[in-house]
Amino acid sequence: MQILLVLFFALLAFPAHADAKDTPIAGVQNAHGVALHGAPKYPADFKHLDYVNPNAPKGGEIRTAVIGGFDTLNAYILKGEQAAGLSSIYETLMESTNDEPNSAYGLLAESISYPDDKSYVSFKLRPEAKFNDGTPVTVDDVIWSFNTLKTKGHPFYRAYYHEVAKVEKIGEREVKFTFVKGGNTELPMIMGQLPILPEHDWVKRKFEETTLEKPIGSGPYQIESFEPGRTITYSRVKNYWGANQPINVGRYNFDRIRYDYYRDQTVAHEAFLAGKWDFKLENVAKNWATGYNAPVVNNKLVKKEEIPNQLPQGMQAFAYNLRRPIFQDIKVREALAYAFDFEWSNKSLAFGAYHRTASYYENSELAGHGLPSAEELKILEPYRGRIPDRVFTEEYRPPKTDGSGNNRDNMRKAQELLMQAGWTLKDGMLVNAKGEPFKFEILIDSPMFERWIQPFMRNLEKLGIKVDLRLVDTAQYQNRLQDFTFDMIVQVFPQSISPGNEQLDFWGSSRADVVGSKNICGIKDKVVDELVDKLIRAKGRTELVNITKALDRVLLWNFNVIPQWHTKTYRIAYWDMFGRPAINPPYGLPVTETWWIDDEKLAKLNATGKRAK
Repeated sequence: MQILLVLFFALLAFPAHADAKDTPIAGVQNAHGVALHGAPKYPADFKHLDYVNPNAPKGGEIRTAVIGGFDTLNAYILKGEQAAGLSSIYETLMESTNDEPNSAYGLLAESISYPDDKSYVSFKLRPEAKFNDGTPVTVDDVIWSFNTLKTKGHPFYRAYYHEVAKVEKIGEREVKFTFVKGGNTELPMIMGQLPILPEHDWVKRKFEETTLEKPIGSGPYQIESFEPGRTITYSRVKNYWGANQPINVGRYNFDRIRYDYYRDQTVAHEAFLAGKWDFKLENVAKNWATGYNAPVVNNKLVKKEEIPNQLPQGMQAFAYNLRRPIFQDIKVREALAYAFDFEWSNKSLAFGAYHRTASYYENSELAGHGLPSAEELKILEPYRGRIPDRVFTEEYRPPKTDGSGNNRDNMRKAQELLMQAGWTLKDGMLVNAKGEPFKFEILIDSPMFERWIQPFMRNLEKLGIKVDLRLVDTAQYQNRLQDFTFDMIVQVFPQSISPGNEQLDFWGSSRADVVGSKNICGIKDKVVDELVDKLIRAKGRTELVNITKALDRVLLWNFNVIPQWHTKTYRIAYWDMFGRPAINPPYGLPVTETWWIDDEKLAKLNATGKRAK
């Protein structure tokens, strides 16, 4: 897994919260925007988003950092390590906002239409929409993009679009997607998220192969220069066709966005304090607590800030590979969780900065906390006998300690569960009935996790389990992840507040053995499959929430992962050179989209000589 210091720029594009009325989407005709449940916030004649400065000045450069490397400028395939920032080149038919739950507004498309039963959706393209070489965006480009992504793109697209039966041109500027069956509430909006690529640019090369040839898009930025694995710079398109669209007013203010690559977090952090890059999202609690005692911070040339967020935190966890026989017994999976002493680790390693995660949809109304409600029980009851009985009677909570480092009670419970699963101690080694030792490997691609994993490993070794920790580079890690050639990894399962079709790729049996799928754990559970299908076809917000809670409980009580931790704030550090809108949107922190260079602040900063140019 490539760990990006700028990963949030992409992740925060996901919509995140809903408070809309609890009714199915009505059929619409030629709408400027839509919402998954209820109506979109912004009317047809809106001028700009609420969380931008419509008069923000354009100009300047923002520099940020990435850990790892890259070897391809193709963002849509399984092969290679793609460069950061490629999403700024391309556009979709519609675009979501960061201050609404799950709404979208026309971008390349000027309008969307679909019937009550959601059996199809059509989009009418804007006549002024153009790629950055001046070529118009056409219906043929839309059709080519869909067919190519589904047949040659990353395996994710085959799962995401699997319910689309056909795509066809129904007018000079109108395209129609017909679905296998109606009732998939989210599918019209999913098709609005389709990235549109220029067929005339891609026909010159094989789409399924990596490339370092600069691609053409229709978006606000284009690649200016790059050195593979070292740096890539995007420049703002001066004659960008969509600059005056209301959805874009006040956005994309930097003339250049530069990503510099570092192999090591420590080196990258020192480079930040030396003024070699400008904005950092801090994801290491120890760094946040102790790593900013530097003159540039103390003299307020660099600012630190914590911004609360309302985003679902998803699940970060030690993830089992259930394809491995050693992890197929549920008692074994439950037992190993008792060896992770979160309370001690959080106090000793993170200054108490984190909260324990206890849901795949943490920090949201979708989390299955407490006992199941009457509505959830109606969903779960048909599965009694096919899911753990504890789903009905207990609230799932990860094992807890007093934080003293004395974990005897939990270790004793782990031993009991392992004995029930047929494992016994022999000469200090845990073995099965055949005398085979219990051993496995934890695979990581960043040394930042080592200090958390080592105490976990020591506790496992006290149980007689042999554990190896293997640190590999990002390229090797990605290959092993895609091929599922690992025993255990540290994995993040990100979520939006309106989960839908992407859940099939996370948990669906049909995805468990598909190379490159997001079903990392290899879950094959017919109950999970049925709950995901129900979730996808939920007809209102209340139904969606209850089904998601039910799914959460089933996943949790099957012990597919050992939950780790989350934080409820953005921890950001930045050189004091930026202007920013008065409003922080509740469901994102779109820095490269909505901030700008304050020339007066930058001049003062440069006068100090502390920021590298």
